[in-house]
Amino acid sequence: MQRFLPFCAALILAAGAAQAQTQPPRGAEFVPGENFLAMWDQNEDGRVTLDEAHARRADIFDMFDSDGDGRLSDDELRGIDEHKALQREAGMEPGRNRPQGMPGGKGAGGGARDFNRSAFAGMARFDADDDGRVDRGEFVAGTDSWFRQGDRDGDGGLTPGDFGRR
Repeated sequence: MQRFLPFCAALILAAGAAQAQTQPPRGAEFVPGENFLAMWDQNEDGRVTLDEAHARRADIFDMFDSDGDGRLSDDELRGIDEHKALQREAGMEPGRNRPQGMPGGKGAGGGARDFNRSAFAGMARFDADDDGRVDRGEFVAGTDSWFRQGDRDGDGGLTPGDFGRR
């Protein structure tokens, strides 16, 4: 049961990846951050606010906190790594829709660099009380730093203009 929810989430993402494997029509405009916005823009206004990012991160935490204790155990962190491996296998890693030959940007979200880091290494930076475990509050609070970095124009929201090349 501990790995059931991450496994189900991975299956859902893999099914979506199979559908998303079709290329956009020739000549279709590439919109940096389009997939991020589609998943994180809860009110569909074309921008992700810090409140929306906090809510989405809380949902992500809850998806992997399989025992519901508000902290990520070693098994739950392994589940995150397994989930990311399944996303990679399904072609769902960050930057997958970038036009061929376009290098990765350093826009909002951290991109492939963070995606490819193990959950153990990635979560250590969120452990604010340095107790060796990441709780829900620490995980959600970790949103603030990458959000500020990603909000290039400082308008309080992430939009397509905050992604791609600087």
